[in-house]
Amino acid sequence: MFLLCGLGNKGSKYKDTRHNIGFLVIDRFSKRFNISLRKRLCNCRVGFYNDVILAKPDTFMNLSGSYVSALIKEMAIPLENVVIVHDDIDMEFGKMRIKWDGRDGGHKGVRSIIENLQSRLFYRMKIGIGRDKSMLPEDYVLSKFKEEELEGLTEILDRAVDAVHMFLFEGKEKAMSMYNRSL
Repeated sequence: MFLLCGLGNKGSKYKDTRHNIGFLVIDRFSKRFNISLRKRLCNCRVGFYNDVILAKPDTFMNLSGSYVSALIKEMAIPLENVVIVHDDIDMEFGKMRIKWDGRDGGHKGVRSIIENLQSRLFYRMKIGIGRDKSMLPEDYVLSKFKEEELEGLTEILDRAVDAVHMFLFEGKEKAMSMYNRSL
C-alpha cells in the first residue's frame, strides 16, 4: 500500500495559490484516473486507486502532520511507501524533484509531518514555485499564480502526475532518475 499525499491549505481563499500545488497535483491525478476524493479518513479527503491512497489533509498546511501521521498509522503504510507532494520556494518555477529523507527546508507543512511521524524517512515530491524577493516568503507562497505561470501550470501538473505514477507503478529509482535529471 502507498500513500500519495498533497499538501495545501483548505478553503476557497487558498484554492489557486502557490502553497496549494500539492493539492493541485492530487486533484490532477484523481481527475486523470477518475478517482473520487469524497471519502474522509483521519480528517483527510481520500480516494483509492489500486494499492494507492490519494489524500489531501482537510486542514491548514502547518497542521497537516497530525492527520497525515494518523492516516499512515491507520492504514499501516510503511514510510518507504509515503510520497508527500509539496511546493518549494527555493526551486525554480516548474522544476520538480523526488527525494528520500531530508530536513523540512523551512516548509512548515513538511516540518509538521516530520514532527508527528518523528521521522524524516519518507519520499517528497518537491515542485518549484520560484521566489519573488520583493515579497515576504509567507505572502508569496499564499499568492496566486501569475498569468504567464498559469499557462505552463497544466504541463507542470501533468508532468508531476506522470512522475508519481511512474514512481508508484514502475519503480522509485526509475522515476527519480527520469524526473530528477530535468533539473
